[in-house]
Amino acid sequence: MGSEPPGLDDGRSSGAWDRVIVLCAANNWDGIKLADQHMAEHVRAHVPVLYVDPPMSRLTPRNHPELRPALDGPRLRVVGPGLARLTPVIPPKGRSGALVPFTDRLLRHQLRRALLALGSRPSALIVTHPGWPAFGAADEDLAVYWAQDDFTAGAVLMGLDVRRMERAELAAARRADIIITSSPAVRDRWAQRGFSSDMIPFGCDSAAFGHADEPASDVSIPPPVAGFVGQLNARTDLALLEAVAGVMSLLIVGPRAPQFEPARVDRMLARPNVQWVGPQPFERLPAYLAAVDVGLVPYDHSEFNVASFPLKTLEYLAAGVPVVATDLPATRWLGTDLVVIEDAPGRFAAAARSASRSRRDGVAVDRRQAFARRHDWAARAEQMTALLASAARGGAPSRSMH
Repeated sequence: MGSEPPGLDDGRSSGAWDRVIVLCAANNWDGIKLADQHMAEHVRAHVPVLYVDPPMSRLTPRNHPELRPALDGPRLRVVGPGLARLTPVIPPKGRSGALVPFTDRLLRHQLRRALLALGSRPSALIVTHPGWPAFGAADEDLAVYWAQDDFTAGAVLMGLDVRRMERAELAAARRADIIITSSPAVRDRWAQRGFSSDMIPFGCDSAAFGHADEPASDVSIPPPVAGFVGQLNARTDLALLEAVAGVMSLLIVGPRAPQFEPARVDRMLARPNVQWVGPQPFERLPAYLAAVDVGLVPYDHSEFNVASFPLKTLEYLAAGVPVVATDLPATRWLGTDLVVIEDAPGRFAAAARSASRSRRDGVAVDRRQAFARRHDWAARAEQMTALLASAARGGAPSRSMH
């Protein structure tokens, strides 16, 4: 594991790390900042958190160079007050074939060692990916499956076996004391399977997005500008972006999947009124949103997307930006006229052009930002910690509705 990081000795002697929440995340701390990182940063205001990266091998950075820092320094480190991070390292291809039982034992051993180094015992252990074999490894008081997505529906998108993923999801749900779902469709999916759950939707960092000083200086397309912050991949309805580019400028911020409609995407990006700035760190996103006049959520209606809760919707609103989105259950759940819902390319593009006219309207901006503040990650973290504390006190309810 390497030497203990600075601060662990002090934490042990003061008892600061006695009881922690272990969050076995679906996303590496050094990757795109998603729900796991946001929740961990805000839960630590209530209870110390051990954030556990998805397992990776020393070869992982060959295909994902952005994750190389995860292998620098000790595997266990303190990254801030009340927040530690563990990066489990496994053999190459350790999550496939005959190596899986060995790798599972190795992962559980690394988790136990990390908690021993912290002097901690988990009040709750949260698993966000059904393939994480963590339940029971750390003598946790509460085993929690945080179902952030419909993994079975997304198996094909992720290049995984659908039946194997469904078995893993069901196994995680049966081992968990409670299930937390992130969207109405995920909640309903688990209800159909016979499991009760508590829904805690995703949130936004309203402070970060509400205080951009200046628009990003590298945006060079003329206004009005529609912005799409996200990954250009198979989840994207490309026809919607093409239609928008036909009536106004289009700024795309985020990574591009090389295998996704390469010739068609190339043609769109070659337009003089379209600019792609690639992936950007979270800290730069508010400046890019300050440069756009309307934010887009152009998801298609795949089963995986229907179950999702797009972070970008609330982040756009937190920046004071009007939103045009496709018709997803999570968008309907927000229950606000601040988001215009359209699915057909022509109507989507016309709505984007129309909504952009209110971008600088002070009253409209205040309404959007006030709405986003009600959905801040701080509020979601309070929900999470209160739910975990209640379940621990009263004994976790049965997950099965049968």
